[in-house]
Amino acid sequence: MFTNGFYANYGKRALDILAATAGLILLSPVFGLVACCIKLTSRGPAFYRQVRIGKGGRPFQILKFRSMTMQTSNRDLKITVAGDSRVTPVGRFLRRYKVDELPQLWNVIRGDMSLVGPRPEVAVYIEEYTREQRIVLSVRPGITDTASLAYRHEEEILANQRDPEQFYRTQILPDKLARNKAYLEEITLRNDIRVIVKTISSSFVLAEKTGARRAL
Repeated sequence: MFTNGFYANYGKRALDILAATAGLILLSPVFGLVACCIKLTSRGPAFYRQVRIGKGGRPFQILKFRSMTMQTSNRDLKITVAGDSRVTPVGRFLRRYKVDELPQLWNVIRGDMSLVGPRPEVAVYIEEYTREQRIVLSVRPGITDTASLAYRHEEEILANQRDPEQFYRTQILPDKLARNKAYLEEITLRNDIRVIVKTISSSFVLAEKTGARRAL
């Protein structure tokens, strides 16, 4: 069993509500701009919802900016690889810099998610969890986590595999769950802030690298 302190039981939720509310207010112009870009460049709604499994094994609808065409957005998609033809041009940009995940701030306010925590998976993967791995369902899933940082180039990794789905199930997912379990062993304000800062900084680093490649 994991030792839960004051922050894990009370402070974390307070931080989630305050930060998510502030984020939605400050980023509202960005939300409007992104929504307009999506609507103007592809048919369909600006937002996309998909059922994921949250705390206690309860399903909830995760909210994202739509990054795929309508023909594919409505399917029960599990993984996406780099260069996937289903992703729209605007969606490719959103996914590269993780902007498509920003609407999940609303999921945080609702109590479905936390800012930091194990990323929520679709039910088909949860069914394959061992009893030990299901410990990740004891907390709210997060917008970001240490596993997301380690696999920020996941789509590129999967694109190089003969069977991306099988590689994800047998290689990536078990490693993600191990990292998530390690996070659960020490849920602290310091660790959460570290993950948030690294998530933001990694997006800026990726933007700089992309700009440098284009300049060449």
